[in-house]
Order: sequence, then C-alpha cells, then structure tokens
Amino acid sequence: MGMMQRLLVSGRVHRVGYRDWTVRNARALGLTGWVRNLTDGRVEILADGDEDSLHKLLEALRTGPRLAEVEHVEALSAAEEKAVKGFTKRLTVEV
Repeated sequence: MGMMQRLLVSGRVHRVGYRDWTVRNARALGLTGWVRNLTDGRVEILADGDEDSLHKLLEALRTGPRLAEVEHVEALSAAEEKAVKGFTKRLTVEV
C-alpha cells in the first residue's frame, strides 16, 4: 500500500479505550494494520498507508483518547512486516 510503521506508545494507555480509539482513527485515515496491548504497559500499532495518513495517526496517538496520558510514541520502520487487510484490535502479547 505505502509505508509501514510500527508505533510503540507508552504512558497510561491501558484500560482507557486506547485500542478502540486507535482502530477508529486508523480506519478513518484509510490505514490498514492492527493495534494490541503489550504486557509491559505499552500499546503496539502496526500501520500501513500513505505518508500523510501515517503522520496524522502519529500526531493523534500523541494525545490519545480522553482518559489516556501518553508519555512517548516511538516510530520504527516495519518494512519486513506483511501487509494486512483492514485495521483490527489484537490480543495482548507478552514482551
């Protein structure tokens, strides 16, 4: 599709609706990928799309939903990842 990025969000991002909020925002921007919680308290996002849409998602992730307190968003290249259809919420994984 376009560029693919792995985004790691830290702060108070569990139990505040962050994943559902991310799904809504990513779909509205026409991105594909997924979002999941990590057992270390972070949220991991894989997002695929055009550079402008990815930038808009990254900016939105820095704020998050109303109850979130985002401390840091790390953006990494994810060129090795396989493309996925749609944008979904996945189960928590251990890190």
